[in-house]
Amino acid sequence: MIQDIAKKITWLGHDSFRIDSEKTIYFDPYQISAGPKADIILITHEHFDHCSPEDVAKIQQEGTVIVTEKDSASKLQGDVRIMKPGESLKIDGVTIEAVPSYNRDKDFHPQGNGWLGFIVETAGVKIYHAGDTDFIPEMKDLEVDIALIPVSGTYVMTAEQGVKAALAINPKLAIPMHYGAVVGGDEDAAQFKKDLEGKVDVLILPKKE
Repeated sequence: MIQDIAKKITWLGHDSFRIDSEKTIYFDPYQISAGPKADIILITHEHFDHCSPEDVAKIQQEGTVIVTEKDSASKLQGDVRIMKPGESLKIDGVTIEAVPSYNRDKDFHPQGNGWLGFIVETAGVKIYHAGDTDFIPEMKDLEVDIALIPVSGTYVMTAEQGVKAALAINPKLAIPMHYGAVVGGDEDAAQFKKDLEGKVDVLILPKKE
């Protein structure tokens, strides 16, 4: 089941993904080409490379539900639902849990902002999108099947810190993200996979052009 869902996850670059499961779900659409229309769009925080109204418009349709935090919500239109860490909701059978996402040793993503990571349960599989975060204590309590983990450093975890996060979360599958666009490169994803060999399965997705 994990592998079946993994095949339905498309990396659109940077932190942006599309899941083609029971519903069409996007995370942080940014610099995307037009794709399948979204049932659900999840936006982690208000920075331009995560909350992009221009990109949301490419995939938004009547009935699309956007789930985000208060700062991003003010920039978006349509059926926008605001969440805080610790809250959960269900949309057409898809369970969405908002979890903390913040920096510990830098100031780009303060904990006090209440910005988000998400755990989405679809087809019986829990997928965690960490958002822009460092390795934070809350990760040790997560129970997820697939974890999308930033690895580029600068604004988020380095690959080395991402490895520590993956070991703490212990998903059945980890997928590196947050590289190849604003900061970070393929070498960060490769290092992440190498350091987790024999410990956590890692899938490096090709970027969909």
